[in-house]
Amino acid sequence: MGEIVAREISITGVVQGVGFRPFVYNLARSYNLTGTVCNTGRGVLVYVEGPPESVAGFTGALRANPPFLARIHHCEITNCPPRGGAGFSIIHTRGGATGESVVPPDVATCPDCRREIKDPSDRHYRYPFTNCTSCGPRFTIVKNLPYDRPGTAMAGFTMCPSCAAEYHDPAHRRFHAQPVACPDCGPRVELVDRHGRVVEGDWLGETGRLLEEGKIIAVKGLGGFHLACSGVDPVAVQRLRRRKGRPARPLAVMCRDLAVVREHCRVTPREEALLCSPAAPIVILQRKTSSTLPRELAPGLNSIGVMLPYTPLHILLLQNGPAVLVMTSGNRSGLPLVKDNGQALARLGDVVDYFLWHDRDIVNRCDDSVVGLVDGQVQFLRRSRGYVPQPVTVLPAGENTGRPGQGKKEPVPETGVRREITVLGAGGDMKNTFCLLKGNRAYLSPHIGAVDVVEGMENYRTSLANFSRLIQACPQVVGYDLHPDYHSSRIARELADNAIAVQHHHAHMASCMAEHGLEGQVIGVVLDGTGYGPDGCIWGFEVLVGDYLDFSRRWHLAYIPLPGGEQAVRNPWMTAVAYLVTALGERGYKVAEKLFPHRLNEIAVIGQMLRAEINSPLASSCGRFFDAAAALLGVCPVNTYDGQAAVELGELVPCCFDGTRSPDGLKPASSPDKTAGEPASAGYFKAALAPYPFNLNNGIIKTGATVAALVRDIERGLAPALIARRFHDTIISMVVQAVEKVRSQSGPDRVVLSGGCWHNRYMLTAVCKILGDKGYQVYRHVKVPTGDGGISLGQAMVAARKYFNQGRG
Repeated sequence: MGEIVAREISITGVVQGVGFRPFVYNLARSYNLTGTVCNTGRGVLVYVEGPPESVAGFTGALRANPPFLARIHHCEITNCPPRGGAGFSIIHTRGGATGESVVPPDVATCPDCRREIKDPSDRHYRYPFTNCTSCGPRFTIVKNLPYDRPGTAMAGFTMCPSCAAEYHDPAHRRFHAQPVACPDCGPRVELVDRHGRVVEGDWLGETGRLLEEGKIIAVKGLGGFHLACSGVDPVAVQRLRRRKGRPARPLAVMCRDLAVVREHCRVTPREEALLCSPAAPIVILQRKTSSTLPRELAPGLNSIGVMLPYTPLHILLLQNGPAVLVMTSGNRSGLPLVKDNGQALARLGDVVDYFLWHDRDIVNRCDDSVVGLVDGQVQFLRRSRGYVPQPVTVLPAGENTGRPGQGKKEPVPETGVRREITVLGAGGDMKNTFCLLKGNRAYLSPHIGAVDVVEGMENYRTSLANFSRLIQACPQVVGYDLHPDYHSSRIARELADNAIAVQHHHAHMASCMAEHGLEGQVIGVVLDGTGYGPDGCIWGFEVLVGDYLDFSRRWHLAYIPLPGGEQAVRNPWMTAVAYLVTALGERGYKVAEKLFPHRLNEIAVIGQMLRAEINSPLASSCGRFFDAAAALLGVCPVNTYDGQAAVELGELVPCCFDGTRSPDGLKPASSPDKTAGEPASAGYFKAALAPYPFNLNNGIIKTGATVAALVRDIERGLAPALIARRFHDTIISMVVQAVEKVRSQSGPDRVVLSGGCWHNRYMLTAVCKILGDKGYQVYRHVKVPTGDGGISLGQAMVAARKYFNQGRG
């Protein structure tokens, strides 16, 4: 008998709930090895023995070709003496959770399960909870790890003999698929009216009929309820808007299949891949001019958020009802996503006509993710279902905190062993996520949303407790926003003794640095709506230089007063008046009265406020500058949702989806024969008109000349689309010139772009291109949102570095 060797292999990462054990089982059998595989609190533990060449082949294949949904973070192979034995087996879970194993995100229905629910001869025919190891709910149903059925929302559903046979068969694709179920033993769907009374008959047929009739239905999905109605019926869409109090915010739609998407939208191959990916996010697409979808879906916009059905329930609904359904978050404005049946009845009963719900609990809320493509790269508007809780890999705290090779090292306790701590980034009050940082892994929460109401704060606390339990992380250090009135900051200060305030825009900069693994000094260009500055003013157009530990503000937009503070944020026309008066003096009031003739009395009151400097906080915000321009052009005088004016103004500039045409019919400077879907060329950014004038002086970007020139264009009747284009090119020029001045003063040549205004595709593409051509290394967000949904990562990184730098690690 030849030589026999044995190895014990410990694997951590996303290795539970993804078919890893049957993969190991079949791989070991293919190499004729003996041994065992089991789940543990850390991950997966494998023991194999056999001839040296077979064991080597096995371990190589294990690391090189894991299951599609698996993510190996660490694989430790240890030599050990052979134990003997025959065959290879899967054994029961061993050990409690340690936080090193990560439950996978929820996964869109796989082709095999899609085929089964459409096959009348299959026992899963028309069953809305069909799943296997390659698809189905994961994060939204898990209560604790290891990821086994008793620790999920499926614990109360006893498997029938057929499901149990598949579940225990290592050769079957449902082997240890924890949510496995069928019509005989699994969760059930009910259609009820707004009073909770069951609608008799076939739930699927009745739901399809009601949707075709224009009814609004609350549908319980994976991570919460959706509000659904026919996406081809403008009356139904308007009724939904009216009932939810959402007059203009874009509504996402779910299309039956790719053919329907292509009928209404321009779709590149990369966008199709995102739509069909296991994450199945909402993808922002440019709608075709030939689309018959009602404009009420996204008023004032040429783009629309689209997703494909990602659960069997959705697939069945789209097959038996309208080909396009509105699928917007099931909540009242400003409140958390509804996830429980009773809660849905109480909170949504006056919004919807019917409820389509089921009896499987949603453990963890998880809203739909929203992404777009900018020059072929993903940009997250919201990172949630399909991506959470996958961690973002970062450089651990205590490595270099200065330039590479010159930074301080992390203090080491007297024991000589670095103590790993967990750091919480608390996030902001709007578009909130939190981040738990453990070593070199940053775990961002699902989208929490607003936390400035009681329900939002309760949702935050519950989500944080559940998430902390899942990854076995209790924060010892907390980074929170500097704003004195943020609710998220108040919660954060209660959670740990080591609470570190992090300036909002420093967090933005650090977040982009972290996801790219950057160390040392960078130039941070942070453009957003509102961030509390150390000087007590509202920041939002900042050119910073710094690292994780500190920053300096080199350039910023000139301050202007915001009459009424938050009232001006909701009413861009008020901000426009402030800009007019700041730029033109007393003449500014006359221009305001001409542009806003129905606001004469209010303009007079604003004048009194500005002259007396009453309730008019100072702001250097890019978002407010966009608001003012949009209001001056008559595009959006009032914001009904966050960022509306900036988004609608951005829709007027030449579209950078393909760089070949614009909504106003203007041809860009690039070749008209350019292939659709390619990134816009450098020539695309050579505007037909020069940018508006502005002045950079003593760290301040002065906008008086900009506003005066913009007003002249309005008065001479220039097309709004051209004015919008000039305005965008002006912001681009401001950024480029400010960055150039920083570098000329021995500044770094690495630039990170962060903040919600970088959702503007035209501006982001142009700045990346222009600065890249000038020799800068330019970094933008691709793993976390560029807006406030990403600041929790930056807060955690800054807090961790400051904590260790102070010698407390």
